[in-house]
Amino acid sequence: MAARVDRHPRSDTGTIIIHWIVAVAMVASLITGLRISADAPVARTAKFLEPLLPQGEIWTVHFIAGLSLFFGITAYLVYLVRGRLADRNGVSRLRAIFVTGRTKAARKARWGGINVALHWAIYAVTLVLTGTGVALYLGYGGWVVWLHATCALVALGYIAVHTLAHFMYGGLWQLLRLFRPAPLADEALRRRRPLLAALALGVVVVSGIAWADFAGRSTLVVDRVATGPDLSKLLTDPVWKTARPVSIRTMQGANFGGTGETDVEIRAVRDDKNVYFAFRWWDPSRSLKRVPMIKREDGWHLLDADAAKADVTAYYEDKFAVIFSRSDAFGSGGSTHLGPKPLSNAPAPLNGRGYHYTTDGSYIDMWQWKSGRGGMLGVVEDMHIGPPTDPTAAERAVKGRYQAGYWGDPGTSAYRYNFRFEGPGGYTGAVEPLRLPKDWQVTKAKLGTVDLDPDASVSEGAAWWMVEASETVPYAKDVDAQIPVGTIMPGVLLTEGYTGDRAGITSAANWADDHWTLVASRKIATDSKYDVDFLPGNIFYLYVSAFDHTQTRHTRHMRPVEVLLR
Repeated sequence: MAARVDRHPRSDTGTIIIHWIVAVAMVASLITGLRISADAPVARTAKFLEPLLPQGEIWTVHFIAGLSLFFGITAYLVYLVRGRLADRNGVSRLRAIFVTGRTKAARKARWGGINVALHWAIYAVTLVLTGTGVALYLGYGGWVVWLHATCALVALGYIAVHTLAHFMYGGLWQLLRLFRPAPLADEALRRRRPLLAALALGVVVVSGIAWADFAGRSTLVVDRVATGPDLSKLLTDPVWKTARPVSIRTMQGANFGGTGETDVEIRAVRDDKNVYFAFRWWDPSRSLKRVPMIKREDGWHLLDADAAKADVTAYYEDKFAVIFSRSDAFGSGGSTHLGPKPLSNAPAPLNGRGYHYTTDGSYIDMWQWKSGRGGMLGVVEDMHIGPPTDPTAAERAVKGRYQAGYWGDPGTSAYRYNFRFEGPGGYTGAVEPLRLPKDWQVTKAKLGTVDLDPDASVSEGAAWWMVEASETVPYAKDVDAQIPVGTIMPGVLLTEGYTGDRAGITSAANWADDHWTLVASRKIATDSKYDVDFLPGNIFYLYVSAFDHTQTRHTRHMRPVEVLLR
């Protein structure tokens, strides 16, 4: 009895293995990239697809998927050459696209040529995705972001077109051949072990890229000096001339003259008791206007209603944050979790962007300077990122802002807001301030020249805050009646000052020549679980973020800076 002949197509085992490595890596890279892209205010397609996208710690998956995609493409090229299969995608096969005729053979030839053209197209798109991805990783933004996102959308569409083109070429069995392995027909080619060679070289190439990334990281050397710098002298103190600066490209924030980017220069030294850091970054405006209030005919209004969703990008203060993490994981030490609800058992973030928290029980030390909330008076808030806290009843009812693992260290704050919390949809009408100026004319004078253009600099020496104890009184209608319509009032009240762990950092700051300069100091060791100790032998990594009159849309950089203590 004759053996049954299988007439349906199969694919060689090497092609199937590499194809699915590339396919899985491509899909993982695209869906995580779309999640990252959905965070941008101008995103359209990614926002539309957002309900289908993964949430949580996306950065690690995105980068590993990108490396896996590069591995798969590299391996496939080696496989084709080693297995002498390059003719599969030979340029000469593109001529089949122009074959005329309506016969089955002619149609199949045309679709075969179209598939080859599509293969070359995705090679080109993948090459651009890889190049722009590397550029983004190194800190380049601007048009690179647009090109990377555009190519990602093209790749997403390619998946559907690629599947359809193969179906048109050979029907359902053409698609199923990727599940039906077969050895290479030529025994001589099998002895060349093309799959083994392809996978081995792919591992070598990817390992080389990873090694180059680790070897090329910046290192901030913290040298020991006899006497620390005088903070009041900012960078003019001679001690800073001995410190070796590190410069970091940060990107994809809001504002900064429309670029969303700024370079940050960092220096650090230490003496026997304290560690000192100096930061300098470009910012085209001195911004201190953190959600001020304006009086209208019907009462007081917040100038920026986006405060209701914790996503102000107009009337806000300049800020600067630095974190010291014991982990060099992607996404700021693994603490960045994206999505409208990354924690299933906690309230959704007001702004729908995600949360900062750790998942291993660790704490990341965070310093945050806030120009309109004490920053111009020598205050830097000592904060941390840790495990997500249990939401309070008020936070679950959205009567307070839940922040997962991002909080101030234990102690009291130096400020509060001059209005009550209103969640999403709030602040669209008049609000009743908590406090009013004792003398509205004195408060008005402290604001300097008032320009309500969000990008305009405030006057030098202007104070867009009120000292609660000495400059304000509790809200009363008779006091309010004396204040004319059109008056601007700060939305920030300075209180008695920081206490406890939160109060451990001193600083000085100034804006000049379109740059902020910030110098800060803290004890080398604090005995707090929320802080790192700046002692030789301790290993940790530094990340910085700059805010140009925005609440949460800060700049970022992917590669950590290693801190080396001497």
